Amino acid sequence: MSLCVEQIRHVCTLGAFESVLAIKRAVPIVHAGPGCVAKLWTTLGSQNGHQGSGYVGGHAIPCTNASEKEVVFGGTDKLRKVITNTFDVIDGDLFVVLTGCTSDIIGDDVGEITRKFQAQGKPIVYVETGGFKGSNLIGHELVLGAIIDQHLQPQEVEPGLVNIWSSVPYQNTFWSGDIEQLNILISSLGLKPNVVFGPDSSVDAINDIPKAQYNLVISPWVGLRTAEQLKNKFGTPFLHYPALPIGPTETSKFLRTVGEFAGIDPAVVENVIRKHEDRYFYYLERAADTLLETRLLPRRFITVADSLYALGIARFLTNDMGLIPEKQFITDDTPNDYQSGVAAEFEQFTSGIVAETVFSNDGGYVEEEIRKLKIRSRPLILGSSWERVVARDLNAYQLSVSAPIGNELVLSKSYVGYNGALQLVEDIYSVVLNDFM
Repeated sequence: MSLCVEQIRHVCTLGAFESVLAIKRAVPIVHAGPGCVAKLWTTLGSQNGHQGSGYVGGHAIPCTNASEKEVVFGGTDKLRKVITNTFDVIDGDLFVVLTGCTSDIIGDDVGEITRKFQAQGKPIVYVETGGFKGSNLIGHELVLGAIIDQHLQPQEVEPGLVNIWSSVPYQNTFWSGDIEQLNILISSLGLKPNVVFGPDSSVDAINDIPKAQYNLVISPWVGLRTAEQLKNKFGTPFLHYPALPIGPTETSKFLRTVGEFAGIDPAVVENVIRKHEDRYFYYLERAADTLLETRLLPRRFITVADSLYALGIARFLTNDMGLIPEKQFITDDTPNDYQSGVAAEFEQFTSGIVAETVFSNDGGYVEEEIRKLKIRSRPLILGSSWERVVARDLNAYQLSVSAPIGNELVLSKSYVGYNGALQLVEDIYSVVLNDFM
């Protein structure tokens, strides 16, 4: 077993400060050593779709820059000063203190410091996110858990209001566009999405989380902990839909499932589906001359991605586009408790097709396994920028769909839903045509 990880796909728990930045006017305050934030931001914000820093992100994030002095004598005094100065200098509506490895190891009582500011009426919470606790996907849920426990209060339920928990901000390169498309789909059923992350987010939406009639988890495993926590504290029921809906087969199934769960008239749901499918197939049929050209069509595909995108893309390419899945590599460090459930989802393809899944966040191992595959035709590799090298060596088509994506600028792109599937088809065949021509 290798003791090192090549070609990283995610970062440590502290990287969850990006989830705070995904909420408008929310401010992370980091109690960690110098360099931690800069390296994490470079990986997630700069070298992953070039998403940038946003409001008080990047080098503007308040940080204690804990040194040897804080390791020896403790860093609580310095943290207190940084929090005080942050309130004086930065205009925000919610402040989240996150800790790094040093603070967690030496045992700084960050909770005590934070609670004193909470007692003064300050909108601030704290969360221990030492990097050894896991990935930033774990950190994402730790941040949400801290907000739920320390900040949210019971409220009267608003009928039709839905919290959506899915793509992890900045980790999933297309998270912002994904959230927008999921909101559009949910709104088309007559429900009201409570927008926690992204361009339409706000701390008011955070405060409204307890008002939701339902929680909707659209992910194989990320978000389940949050939904369970909200159910335990506020009694909010939740629906778990493990696959990211991409394309007509999965998206129509998704809308029917949500409609049944929310008690929406099936006639309304079918009308929504018909309109979306009519538009989707109009464009697909128009391009049929090219799409059905056998010389261009990649017959087999490999995904190297987080479980959310690997599953969503695999189902679309198999069920809707008729491609055959080779090994599917899951790179998000899926906790052991969830791996069997995630693997089972890759058995839910049409025509009894089953895809072999491999769980590994070691890009070196993944590359070795890809090179071992015996595929007669040119395969399609859907992964990160790391896979460009092995794709070139194997004469495979390659499209970057998972972190890190350093070769694309990503603004609002999304592969979610009917429209997102059209975008994915465009991107795949643009790769193929660019090589063919």
